[in-house]
Amino acid sequence: MATFLLELVSPERLLLSRQVEMATIPAAEGEMGVLPGHSPMVVTLRGGVISVRENGQEMDKLFIGGGFAEVSPGRVTVLADEATPLAELSRATAEKRIKDAEAAIAEISADDTETKRDAALARLLSARAMLAAAQAA
Repeated sequence: MATFLLELVSPERLLLSRQVEMATIPAAEGEMGVLPGHSPMVVTLRGGVISVRENGQEMDKLFIGGGFAEVSPGRVTVLADEATPLAELSRATAEKRIKDAEAAIAEISADDTETKRDAALARLLSARAMLAAAQAA
């Protein structure tokens, strides 16, 4: 079966770099499946899970906190704000992030910029996605 190179990079390290059959990524507009030969594009990613398929089976699942993906016919590069294998996710950490994000949203005033409000909401949504992923793992 045809494959493409998937690279997943976080600020700390290169987490994944190998040939895969399919990847599902959490694009800002919704879940996006990528197969070999995909049309070139750059997409914004939201907090969620990247699933990797090899040999007809789901091989890896990793949580990302957001970022960008560059897709081309033979390669996908994911630049993630943070990335963690699902097995390493902590429900307690996710719940703390939700509380912190909710507190940050509560502190936003009418004078704050739209950018600040959007960033706080994105942090909350990412924390909620982390909790969902931790519970499913």
